[in-house]
Amino acid sequence: MSEQASGRTRKRMGVVGTGYWAEVVHAAGAANHPDVDLVGVWGRDLDKARALAGQHGATAYDDFDALLAEVDLLTFAVPPQVQADLALRAAEAGKHLLLEKPLTTDLAAADRLVEAAERNGISTVVFFTYRFVPFAETWLDDVRTHDLRGGGAWWYVGHAAADSPFAASPWRKRDGALWDVGPHALSQILPALGPVTAVAGSRGEGDLAQLVLTHESGATSLMSLSMTMPFTAERVGAEFYDEHGWHVRPDQERDVDEAYASALSDLLANAAAGETRHRCDVRFGREVVEVLSRCQEVIDRP
Repeated sequence: MSEQASGRTRKRMGVVGTGYWAEVVHAAGAANHPDVDLVGVWGRDLDKARALAGQHGATAYDDFDALLAEVDLLTFAVPPQVQADLALRAAEAGKHLLLEKPLTTDLAAADRLVEAAERNGISTVVFFTYRFVPFAETWLDDVRTHDLRGGGAWWYVGHAAADSPFAASPWRKRDGALWDVGPHALSQILPALGPVTAVAGSRGEGDLAQLVLTHESGATSLMSLSMTMPFTAERVGAEFYDEHGWHVRPDQERDVDEAYASALSDLLANAAAGETRHRCDVRFGREVVEVLSRCQEVIDRP
């Protein structure tokens, strides 16, 4: 069936990044999506870009502007500091963006990206994984209908373990769990309880960060984050309460491939409709960066 007969218009897509997550999620997801042609891969290491591009019959680039000229949209899997600068250039070129969390670790850079996205009328989605997992999003939609008084989220993971594919990630070693898994926690807390007005907290063992957030509604939440947990102590979850009791997110295994396909489909649908708003767009990504920046200030205090 032709594109016209199927009612779909295929888009030319590029992958930005060549690491583990770029390979197993972003490039694989783009290559498998029915409405996308994966045409290029950019990387700071051209040999790695060639290796990944070769898996999917795409072209490797070490010139980012050359890739920009060939695509309609980009999917990013690079460190947040690298992502912020490249995404800004892509936004200025009018390309639609599927971005990783965190958007950046620099609030001013997040502001520049939001402004560029709005000015150029592009569609954006930030891949907060659990916001694209059906059972988790259904649960979150339900709890948001309740008069919530508080709750929290905890992300205790072992990304620093020697056998983890993220163990050698320089930015994770430098920025820790706050920026690595904190965005996941906030992607649950902020939609449920609303904007944050105050932050308190402290550091714990390793990169453990314990935060208390106060929200505009008067509700409070707890956020516990670590990526240096032993395997036997890994635990991830979220829960909120109202006058009737607790609402606990179902403890089910997420399907990352399915989640990525959903995020990409959302981006494509918005781009086709000329829609620039999404529940996980750069504006929400910027809100997460703003809260994390405030958390960083608190846990850095002597």
